[in-house]
Amino acid sequence: MVNIIPLSERVLIKPLKAENKTQSGIIIPENAQEKPQEGIILGVGKEVTNTLIKVGEKVLFKQYSGTKINYNNNKYLILQTTDILALIKE
Repeated sequence: MVNIIPLSERVLIKPLKAENKTQSGIIIPENAQEKPQEGIILGVGKEVTNTLIKVGEKVLFKQYSGTKINYNNNKYLILQTTDILALIKE
């Protein structure tokens, strides 16, 4: 449980790690990797009206959106709900 509560129409996201290896097995250095665009919602602000956006959902978000947060040696993003592009169902 994370003690960060997003305000307004914002969500707290735990970004998923970017792939560090190509399909052919070549290792990509960390500084050359693309910024992750997928994450898990850990918190939802009280003013979020979209009922599809809820804790535990895996989402796809805009590449350079949000505010980076480092809390207890973990990296998080706080995004506006409009920066979420889609839900990922697997």
